[in-house]
Amino acid sequence: MDFFADDSVLEMPRGPHPWGQRYIGKDKVREGIATRFAGVADVQYGKDRHFVSGDMGISEWTVTGTAPGGSRLEVHDTDHFEFRNGKGVKKDSHWKSLSSSGFHCFRLVFSCTPRAS
Repeated sequence: MDFFADDSVLEMPRGPHPWGQRYIGKDKVREGIATRFAGVADVQYGKDRHFVSGDMGISEWTVTGTAPGGSRLEVHDTDHFEFRNGKGVKKDSHWKSLSSSGFHCFRLVFSCTPRAS
């Protein structure tokens, strides 16, 4: 959390708004990041790449683990970062799910809809 500014913003991919769920302020950002690990006890991050240009950054990786209920989780994640004075001021997270079950999962495995033909 040392890398986040006190007034930082986190936008998680899942939530009631077009931007997902927004957390404002360092303490709330910590809470939001913690939700990523809740419910997926064996979460693993891999296949990562990171890019920075000026005050913007991009991180990409694949998250794997076991979702509640026992289904396999495999999600490609991209985070867009904004920086100010060497600290993160915004982290906007985007997810894509991989699925062979006939369902396409948006944002996180907990919000699934039948895949369109």
